[in-house]
Amino acid sequence: MNMSEQPRDPTGAAPRETSATPPPASGPPRSHAVDGPAADLREMTPLSPVGRLAATVDRLSREVRAAQAEAEGRALIELAKGILVARLGCGPAQAARQLAELAEQSQVTPLEFAVDVINQAARDRMSEVTDAFLTATAAAQAAVAQEGADGAEAGEAVAESAAVRLRAAESGALAADDTQAVADALLEQALRPLGAVAVAIWAAGYDGSLTLAGSAGFSAAEATRWRYVPPDVATVARCGLTERAGQWITSLAETGLPSVGRHQYPDGGRAAVPAGTGGRIHGVLEIAWPAALAPQPPQVVRQVEALAELCAHTLESYTPPHGAGQEPRVMPDAVELMDLADGLYDPALVLVPHLDAEGHLADFRIQHVNKSFLDPAGRPRAVVGGALLLEAYPMAAGDSELYQSVERVYATGEPFRARRMNLTALVDQVPLSALADISVSRHGNAVLLIWRIEDETARLASLLQHAQRLGRIGGFEENLLTGEITWNGQLFDLYGRPQASTPVPLEELTAHAHPDEAVVIGRFLRTLLHHRRPASAAFRLQRPDGVTRHVRVVAEPVLDADDRLLLVRGAYQDISAQHWTEVALAATRDRLAHTEQEAIERNRLTLQLQHAIMPPTQTPLKVPALQVAVRYRPAETEQLVGGDWYDAVMLPSGRVLLCVGDVAGHGIEAATSMVVLRNALRGLAVTGAGPGQLLSWLNIVAHHLTGGVTATAVCGLYDPARRTLRWARAGHLPPVLVRGPGAEPLPLLRGMLLGAVAEAVYEEDEVQLAGEDTLLMYTDGLIERRDRSVEEALAQLLSTVRPTPKTLDQHLDRLLTYSRSDTDDDTCLVGIRVG
Repeated sequence: MNMSEQPRDPTGAAPRETSATPPPASGPPRSHAVDGPAADLREMTPLSPVGRLAATVDRLSREVRAAQAEAEGRALIELAKGILVARLGCGPAQAARQLAELAEQSQVTPLEFAVDVINQAARDRMSEVTDAFLTATAAAQAAVAQEGADGAEAGEAVAESAAVRLRAAESGALAADDTQAVADALLEQALRPLGAVAVAIWAAGYDGSLTLAGSAGFSAAEATRWRYVPPDVATVARCGLTERAGQWITSLAETGLPSVGRHQYPDGGRAAVPAGTGGRIHGVLEIAWPAALAPQPPQVVRQVEALAELCAHTLESYTPPHGAGQEPRVMPDAVELMDLADGLYDPALVLVPHLDAEGHLADFRIQHVNKSFLDPAGRPRAVVGGALLLEAYPMAAGDSELYQSVERVYATGEPFRARRMNLTALVDQVPLSALADISVSRHGNAVLLIWRIEDETARLASLLQHAQRLGRIGGFEENLLTGEITWNGQLFDLYGRPQASTPVPLEELTAHAHPDEAVVIGRFLRTLLHHRRPASAAFRLQRPDGVTRHVRVVAEPVLDADDRLLLVRGAYQDISAQHWTEVALAATRDRLAHTEQEAIERNRLTLQLQHAIMPPTQTPLKVPALQVAVRYRPAETEQLVGGDWYDAVMLPSGRVLLCVGDVAGHGIEAATSMVVLRNALRGLAVTGAGPGQLLSWLNIVAHHLTGGVTATAVCGLYDPARRTLRWARAGHLPPVLVRGPGAEPLPLLRGMLLGAVAEAVYEEDEVQLAGEDTLLMYTDGLIERRDRSVEEALAQLLSTVRPTPKTLDQHLDRLLTYSRSDTDDDTCLVGIRVG
């Protein structure tokens, strides 16, 4: 048997169905050979065909419920769009956009705004009741605002949903096919938020009799017993029919009047309001509360009267069934069997046949769930009762053949028994196995299904104890009605208390926590006990021995069949080790962030230094018959700020010093070394020495005076009078000469990079330039690629420099634009053009 667990909807709406099956029987009624748990686990897995079928049934059920809820809201939204179309004279699409924009401006949902539009347009009984209810709610909210934020939030929530509930109930009632659907819509949409648990719609006959036209919240057997009330029989509904203002009863037991559900809610309050339209009464709307009913404010009374008026519209066309041959909702065999099942101490289901339109057996209806029933998937009785067997337990049709066994017992009347069957339940896709005895028997026209799960408490308790010890988890359960609290041994150890001491109630949790955790614990308790939703919180627990532990508590509320808070169960987990690990990681992240910030600041200063010394462009030199232009492109990544440098300056001798260089490395050290070499070369150039001698001196500076840095450079001295360039290189790429349509690098001269050795000699060469010649000096950031050799990159540069643009500035800009370098390095570029 495979089952899927699904929690109860906390909003009070119809619980969601799950893919869960009751314990199946395996094999025919004769002897049964039962395989071990491992075999069944292999056969019944979430990926098996039956598992996929169960998942599909569960998904389709959720989609149907979602579609129903969406349809109820869509009907109201479409009605509001029609009102906007009529008033604004626009199309449906524009009305939809207008509705969405107005809802967003009003900070409400489109459904709430649509209800406001309907109320303003209708001005009917429902809108009047809504306005009065909202006015009273606003006043009540202001009154409780002084008592605390919770009361104000609750009042605000009621105010926002009141109009939607009433209009949704109206839409559901008007769209319902029969009075039974109307009763379901009224209970879920409008009455359950008022605390009601059941509703009955009575149709009044011409002879004064009452017929139960529809009900919700009462058991099927109870509704069958009260399907007809003869004339002159005093009941709660009869009193509501004869009194125009209706009957509002504080406690049904005090009146002594009989009514439907009297044994189910003996001390609960009742309201019986006549349902009439146009001066004619068609029936009575009877509402049941689980406990004594306090006097209701006029706004609630008017709301119930408006709902009764909705029922009257349905009762106008209601025709009571004639004849005694009609099939009752619960067969007499099932009624007797239900009383028998309630006396059993084992879980039991009463099943009745469900026929299709052609009268063939299609499924079995779970007519009753006894008081000892425990759903293997953890669902409450109310969710399973009334559902179809294959709908609630789709895996009953799987390899266990439970459904086939029930079908065979119903057909032949031969009882079915199976001992020590291995049952597998899927809870959140985790397989859980158990051994159980199965019994299926027919009683008249009904089938009784009973199972008894074999007690494996000791083994499971041992596994759970080890799991809790390893996970440092302690479990608890607190009964809010009796005050009884149950702790396991691990939780006593976590609190540092002896196991003979009294467990700590949840309401006293603040006294055992650090004072700064009061707000966190208060929010946790408010969500859990007031809003009745699962909650969790992490806080510091102060133990009696003075030790502080970081713990996390997770708890969920457990509701009874009447949707009242019964108990709270949950677990504590010691997360101290995790907390200190997170603290250490946070400190590491802070240090990394600080280091990163320092690096960014250093790079920013380095970049500022480079820009101060070498701006991207420089004021042109005024040299007769010569154009000089420079460009500097910083590295694209700030962390790659390097030591590339250039210089172009007129010397006292009339010659022009042209040079570019690249200091090895990146960062502030490379930038400062670049400044030293650039300034040293400027100072040495005024001596009148040649470029080879200048590089020899600069090598001594790099080797002895800059901390042993290395660099490459190319240096040239241009004589404007002779139009000659005398140049030398120190491990750098040679200049490129562009003459006419061709471009070639100058011959490669001997010259070691700067700073490698204490003394070095550099070869010189002289080039005779002609008019319109262009000479380019550059650093490797212009051509260097990771996937190409230097020769290939240089060939690419030579093809890029041709053709020659009209101006030298355009030429240099073009080279930077079409550079194919991919190293993100900075680039220096110096160019001259002879006039």
